[in-house]
Amino acid sequence: MDRPRVVAHRGSSAAKAEHTLAAYELALAEGADGLECDVRLTSDGHLVCIHDRTIDRTSNGTGAVSEMTLAELSQFDYGKPGEPAELLTLHRLLELVMDWTSVPVKLFVETKHPVRYGALVEAKLLDALASFGLATPASADFSRVVVMSFAGSAVWRVRRAAPLLPTVLLGETSRYLRGSAATTVGATAIGPSIMTLREHHDLVDRAAASGRATYCWTVDDPADVELCRELGVGWVATNHPGRTRLQLEAAHGV
Repeated sequence: MDRPRVVAHRGSSAAKAEHTLAAYELALAEGADGLECDVRLTSDGHLVCIHDRTIDRTSNGTGAVSEMTLAELSQFDYGKPGEPAELLTLHRLLELVMDWTSVPVKLFVETKHPVRYGALVEAKLLDALASFGLATPASADFSRVVVMSFAGSAVWRVRRAAPLLPTVLLGETSRYLRGSAATTVGATAIGPSIMTLREHHDLVDRAAASGRATYCWTVDDPADVELCRELGVGWVATNHPGRTRLQLEAAHGV
């Protein structure tokens, strides 16, 4: 595929409430090549798809995810006004990905740090992937899951425990992503923000020279989408997967 592949950032989250089943179902219908989610652990050990440390911004409840059980978190509404939505677990999202048979999509899972449960987040994630037969792909190229984190230690834990799972070291500074961090933790890709990429176009070529792909977030402006295409970015995370895919396909005459 010549064009960058499109990853739905927290689902089709410009149209639907982020991290909801409706947002991911819409992203699949819009032809996203991948889905992105953030995961956190509940106090009783379940992985849920929530970005923030608390549920205050994204629900009608309040409190820290890590201090509540799955049952307690499930009491609240995570949708937009007039569009109620249930809390989404990673298990349910994995079911959705595996049941989508028209065109296989990749799931990009970001583990959040620092958190009170530390390395247990990655351990639980690998257990969940193993239960779906996704922790040991035949090769990184054929993996249905990519694990990402801003924490190099998290990336290293995944690479050590599941060496064939592709990983992305996320970062906000070019110095960090240009340095030895990705090599040290064994990341197969780097993940600059679009703001960083605007100022440091060389990151893509430098990553490619080291045998790494580039995953850029969060690419919503059409001018930024075009920049990523011109630079050869492999994956673009966007809140507008349908629109972004159409723009990239038009640029390639599809």
